[in-house]
Amino acid sequence: MVRPNLPAPSYHEIRVPLLNKKVEYTENLLEDHKLQWRKHGCSIMSDAWTDQKQRCLINFLVSSLVGTMFVKSIDGSNFVKTGEKLFEKLNSLVEEIREENFVQVITDNWSNYVLAGKLLKEKRTHLY
Repeated sequence: MVRPNLPAPSYHEIRVPLLNKKVEYTENLLEDHKLQWRKHGCSIMSDAWTDQKQRCLINFLVSSLVGTMFVKSIDGSNFVKTGEKLFEKLNSLVEEIREENFVQVITDNWSNYVLAGKLLKEKRTHLY
């Protein structure tokens, strides 16, 4: 329904209180996901792609019973996609979501991720 007499929010209202409300809402959604991660575990997913200018972007998501949530994106253009570097990035995400909640890694690139997967598995084996 269009309300012609309803004033538009000011620039300040959009940037501060309305944005803060949306950030709080998103953080609450993430907390619900984190509860499920602790109860049932979760999978880390990564997806890399290269644009027309040969820049590499790697997206990281976490999937659980309640759904999939985007966590972060990194620009991988400055480093070669090697198993060691991908392990470093995946390991940092495993630590962020907590080691005990982590179940598996799902990736789009088998060749470079094999070493990263082996390193993650080796790290987990040494923890237990």
